[in-house]
Amino acid sequence: MSASARHVWGALVIVYFVWGSTYLGIKVVVETLPPLFSAGSRFLAAGAILALVLAARGHSLRVTRLELVSSALVGLLLLTLGVGVVHVAETRIDSSVAAMIAGTVPLQVVLLRAALGERVSRGMRLATIVGLVGLTLVVAPGFEAGSTAVGLLVMVGAAISWSVGSFLSPRLAVPADPFVASVYEMATGGVLLALGSLAFGEWRDLDGAAFAADSVAAWIYLVIAGSLVGFTAYAWLLRSAPISLVVTHQYVNPLVAIGLGMLLLAERPSPLTLAGAALVVGAVYVTVRAESPGRARPAAAVGGAHADQRA
Repeated sequence: MSASARHVWGALVIVYFVWGSTYLGIKVVVETLPPLFSAGSRFLAAGAILALVLAARGHSLRVTRLELVSSALVGLLLLTLGVGVVHVAETRIDSSVAAMIAGTVPLQVVLLRAALGERVSRGMRLATIVGLVGLTLVVAPGFEAGSTAVGLLVMVGAAISWSVGSFLSPRLAVPADPFVASVYEMATGGVLLALGSLAFGEWRDLDGAAFAADSVAAWIYLVIAGSLVGFTAYAWLLRSAPISLVVTHQYVNPLVAIGLGMLLLAERPSPLTLAGAALVVGAVYVTVRAESPGRARPAAAVGGAHADQRA
């Protein structure tokens, strides 16, 4: 294997594991830390670190007003209403279930494209229907409990917001440099989540017990590994590897999350839920293969969007 191939597969392994493990990290964080506070603070921290790194390397952070507004909209959809709301959902549902629901994003993007008149093949339409049937199997068992049902609905809403943000992102005038774009997206997402945390009174829960060692360690992991290392690896892959290979993370991440949830958190998805997950992953696999024969279509077209937002 050549050095360049080793670099590509090394970066892929990082994206596979790190982004798959963020669901586990979120679950550990919200065991004691308030969800909106933990999400907002991690994005503000990651955005500040990324901005400092870019400035130290001589990158200009100047953007036009239109680019700023576009980045703010993407940050709202992907980070505030997307990943931020995942933190809320995981206070009520397992991390593996959250990952299964998030795994339907590429299928939802296909639905959005079809609804707006873009050409979608019959095979992809069928794969999308199969995947959404799998989503139904994933969420159906949880509706027996009221608290879990709320968490499932919140998670579905987060996935829908992520899908809309992924669909709109390549159509908006965001900064051409994905690192610069993510600085403003993370700043927007972090500020809005922090304001939401204040509005819901989460500051009342920030006592000594909230900053448990496990939760703080998981928060640091999400900032460094999820938002910075994973983002850098993904951004590099977009420039260095075929998109058909890069977007394979979309069906590997849920599998990693399910495995870690079962191994480290003793999560035990029901057979019906696992069957639904298999349908979702299979449908996403078919969709990604059909959409990405080469570099003809950007990652965002099948739900990839920028980079860090997954974390």
